[in-house]
Amino acid sequence: MPDIDIDLLDRDKALEKIKHIPASIYKENKLTKHNTGVYAQDIPKDPVTGLASFDYEVADKLGYFKIDFLNVSAYEGVKDEAHLVELMYKEPDWSLLQNEEAVKKLFHINDHIALLKKLKPQSIDQLAAVLAIIRPGKRKLADSDWAMIDREVWIKPADLKEYFFKKAHAIGYAYVVVIQMNLLNFTNQS
Repeated sequence: MPDIDIDLLDRDKALEKIKHIPASIYKENKLTKHNTGVYAQDIPKDPVTGLASFDYEVADKLGYFKIDFLNVSAYEGVKDEAHLVELMYKEPDWSLLQNEEAVKKLFHINDHIALLKKLKPQSIDQLAAVLAIIRPGKRKLADSDWAMIDREVWIKPADLKEYFFKKAHAIGYAYVVVIQMNLLNFTNQS
């Protein structure tokens, strides 16, 4: 089944408008609430907890479709959809990725200033690659040049025990970082 994540400033507001059943996950041999997943379809649920009766992996095998609604504070400052689109497609000041104070405010890359200073990403694709490299499955590329990174970063690792980012996720997250960069740059100019 596909993996769908929906990023929102306030997931609770969105979930108030959608009939849903919270997803479950096994933690310490106990079925507990999944942090972000819900089912917008009828799925058997525990009458006491209101959670899906089985964890999301079993539900997936049975054909149920989980959607993850994620709180992303990075959208704070976005006024409306038109503003979001403007921020996404405006070329950011890529030099912000060399500024430690700015990077500390950015989604997912806030602890990776050394890698950003080393690779100096200058595009959405390069920023997405950096987001992939900070995951264990592609960390070995941190000391590579862009030619090697471009060849290797999106190849599925042989050892799937190490977490890695698929290109679609990385590109999406790169756009969130660009939105933040453009919001930061706007704030700094005001």
